[in-house]
Amino acid sequence: MHYIESGAGTPLVLLHAFPVDARMWNPLRVRLEDQARVITPDQRGLGESSLDGSTARGAQEESAAPLTVDRPSVEVAAADVLELLDKLELPRVVLGGCSMGGYVATALLRAAPHRVAGLLLVDTKARVDTDEQRTNRLNAATRAERDGISGWLADNMLPNLLGATTREHRPEVAEELTSLIEAQPADGVAWAQRAMAERPDSFDVLRSFDGPAMVVVGKEDTITPPTAAREMVDALPRGELVELAGSGHLPPVEAPDAMAEVVRPWLASIDV
Repeated sequence: MHYIESGAGTPLVLLHAFPVDARMWNPLRVRLEDQARVITPDQRGLGESSLDGSTARGAQEESAAPLTVDRPSVEVAAADVLELLDKLELPRVVLGGCSMGGYVATALLRAAPHRVAGLLLVDTKARVDTDEQRTNRLNAATRAERDGISGWLADNMLPNLLGATTREHRPEVAEELTSLIEAQPADGVAWAQRAMAERPDSFDVLRSFDGPAMVVVGKEDTITPPTAAREMVDALPRGELVELAGSGHLPPVEAPDAMAEVVRPWLASIDV
């Protein structure tokens, strides 16, 4: 599993959104790395992580995880992260995830709650997909395998990934995000879509987590809107809600200053 690491202090593992990779966290990373050891993995099949679970795309070694390519699930992706934590000798971390990364974070929390000292959920949700959403994911997975992703995936997703403020006033962010999306392997995109389509409801996991939890949502997010964030906060015994103005589905990219401002004091309060 490929990952980017920088900084020193509280171990903070951040899981990226779909359909990008760990580089989406770089704007936030540089604002936190004087306080935290920021670790951002490329999830299975995306960025530089191989779909077969090996260390990097093109590597020959086999993953120790028994669940592999033919069984797409957020549980497999969570097992990859746990394997990375073992490799880095990190018994407990502050765990964060944006969108798909939030689904993987809650899957890890279900599997190994003792490894999570604090939970940061960013523009994600605890509910399963509707039948229509699930069908759309499976259709997109089939199209990615058949046609690749160039020329349609970024065009289809950008209007929903970025808030209106970002689209209107920061076109460079849209350009950077398009480049990130276009860089993803089609097979990894398909695997991730199928994994998300099969994910379980996670409200039970949130209700059982008694550690500090922060839920961040962009006020302009139309994919997982503030109502979805409030549902998660209501389920978390120690949940705290932050709504960021001028941001859509990707605050670490759209509003890294504002996000860092709320994360830093919360992170400082956590004993890992």
